[in-house]
Amino acid sequence: MVSALKSAHPEVFVSISATTRPPRLGEVDGVHYYFVDDAEFDRMLAGGELLEWALVHNQYRYATPRGPVMDALSAGRPAILEIDLQGARQVRTTLPGAQQVFIEPPSWEELVRRLHGRGTENEEQMTRRLETARQELASESEFDVVIRNDTVEDTVAKLVDFMGL
Repeated sequence: MVSALKSAHPEVFVSISATTRPPRLGEVDGVHYYFVDDAEFDRMLAGGELLEWALVHNQYRYATPRGPVMDALSAGRPAILEIDLQGARQVRTTLPGAQQVFIEPPSWEELVRRLHGRGTENEEQMTRRLETARQELASESEFDVVIRNDTVEDTVAKLVDFMGL
């Protein structure tokens, strides 16, 4: 969904997250994520280089590097951070003017079907992801707007409308 938004609106800055998880097949460092080890993640955290960070699915750490986001905002570009609930809560504190969007699945059954269809997680990982999703869905009222993700095209159109692009 975010890649479709970026293609349609290249003026939107889309942050690239740092993660301690290993790359999946086809993922490229610096394009899909910045793949870092625990020591590098700790260094970035201690150096104040992260806008937000979270331990996701009780397994790997993810974070948004602060510099590129702040540079984009300073240049007047709208920015999108694709982050989880923990990160959104941190951003709400560090950037109180940020508008927060919750992208919800059309239904629980469709979320499960899409997750299985990706074929990127084993059963244990799937169980962890679905538990995280339950917690996140219970927190959607914390966000400025909720957009239902029926189709990529419809979701992007709603997001573009919300952003005023």
